[in-house]
Amino acid sequence: MNLPDPQAIANAWMSQVGDPSQWQSWFSKAPTTEANPMATMLQDIGVALKPEAMEQLKNDYLRDFTALWQEFLAGKAPAIADRRFSSEAWQGNPMSAFNAASYLLNARFLTAMVDAVETAPQQKQKIRFAVQQVVDAMSPANFLATNPEAQQKLIETKGESLTRGLANMLGDINKGHISQSDESAFEVGRNLAITPGTVIYENPLFQLIQYTPTTPAVSQVPLLMVPPCINKFYILDLQPENSLVRYAVEQGNTVFLVSWSNPDKSLAGTTWDDYVEKGVIEAIRIVQDVSGQEKLNMFGFCVGGTIVATALAVLAARGQQPAASLTLLTTFLDFSDTGVLDVFIDETQVSLREQQLRDGGLMPGRDLASTFSSLRPNDLVWNYVQSNYLKGNEPSAFDLLFWNSDSTNLPGPMFCWYLRNTYLENSLKIPGKLTVAGEKIDLGLIDAPAFIYGSREDHIVPWMSAYGSRNILNQGKPGANRFVLGASGHIAGVINSVTKNKRSYWINEGDAADAQAWFDGAKEVPGSWWPQWAEFLAQHGGKKVKPKAKPGNARYTPIEPAPGRYVKAKAG
Repeated sequence: MNLPDPQAIANAWMSQVGDPSQWQSWFSKAPTTEANPMATMLQDIGVALKPEAMEQLKNDYLRDFTALWQEFLAGKAPAIADRRFSSEAWQGNPMSAFNAASYLLNARFLTAMVDAVETAPQQKQKIRFAVQQVVDAMSPANFLATNPEAQQKLIETKGESLTRGLANMLGDINKGHISQSDESAFEVGRNLAITPGTVIYENPLFQLIQYTPTTPAVSQVPLLMVPPCINKFYILDLQPENSLVRYAVEQGNTVFLVSWSNPDKSLAGTTWDDYVEKGVIEAIRIVQDVSGQEKLNMFGFCVGGTIVATALAVLAARGQQPAASLTLLTTFLDFSDTGVLDVFIDETQVSLREQQLRDGGLMPGRDLASTFSSLRPNDLVWNYVQSNYLKGNEPSAFDLLFWNSDSTNLPGPMFCWYLRNTYLENSLKIPGKLTVAGEKIDLGLIDAPAFIYGSREDHIVPWMSAYGSRNILNQGKPGANRFVLGASGHIAGVINSVTKNKRSYWINEGDAADAQAWFDGAKEVPGSWWPQWAEFLAQHGGKKVKPKAKPGNARYTPIEPAPGRYVKAKAG
């Protein structure tokens, strides 16, 4: 089997982008005339370009493209820094290198063109996001005809790579998602979520797991962990070496954990109030009963933290303060800056979801997964298209990516309440504005010291937004809250095991008016931030006592071993 003819590739490329004279003709048109397709498209959606900026972009583009074209005609391969095109197959072939360099030039121009748009910041962010999706999708690495690595493998395997790639693609179509990991390598309960424990309670919304103590003495105050309901809890209990749950147990805590159900039609009418009252508040009451302790160390991760804080505010309104401490990991309480997720949130989109789901129905897990994948398409989509489909490779075994593909549904009414009252209207932080479970809530009434964690490269919960919780909780109590900033992103920053001791984190014991001031005075520390959290829990854990011999009590008896049935249910 032969490689496609280089001239045929060149012809195909030039038929799309035109030769330099065509580009020169196109860009020399006035930036606001119908002869400029991009300008026309932007005008159609109600935005305008800065003429002087467009003129500068045009001149810069024509200069750079002409220089690139001249290098190509002279047989000189351009220098390319992008890691997608770093291999010898790209760099060593003038046509492939020209393809990649032309693509990168066009991508830079389109991005710069968005920056020249005169419109509101949110509208510009949406335009930038949409353009970036197109730019990433049109990479020459994503197509067999323009990917020299895939072509080379096609020859080396005598066509077998293409056969395997088609089989991989058909298999993923049947599964409904792109395979990011070798899914046969993992099984929940076999080599994931294997920290020993027992399910001691269940209702339709959640199971409550009590983990088996491993130390001769435990802190008197138990720890109740509430993971996000938007995905499976075992992100906190992957394999033993990177399990935050196991680590908490090994630090001498009696650990309870909420394992949310994967909603089906029977839960299609479930509300945010239900997640608060029948979920977290119910779990608090059971842990109090089983442990014999009125105070608990509370923990929430991502939206789990938002639900925990809401539940504690409801209880505060009822005159109850069950939290000895509160841990929030990558959690929004103030939704002023929601980062790139803001492109999905406006009145039109939220109203549409409300029309579809407010009175019942499910937000499918596959739609949520697609949304989050679109935030990092090169890493979570196109990387696997190239490897699995174009090159016929099998994905490697990676526990975190296996979890990432194990999606969950959300009840429509709960999802709609969450979108409108937090992301769209940012009402949760305003004292008395929202009524939840029959109570007007005020997060400032939660009387518990807080450990607040953010990840520096988090694209889902920007770390400065996570820091904002420090100014909402325990107002007027300097030093009551502690903030720790970890390296990496939303998940990898949290799951930073002490056994691997990677990356670093930042601490600042002083109070700061805002996030930037805090960071300016912070100290970077190598390794995992987990010991900082363990120290915080120990400070609020009470005295050391002998662990109970059996899980549960006379009222709440063992149902099944951890991790339980609920976490194994797949999104329909």
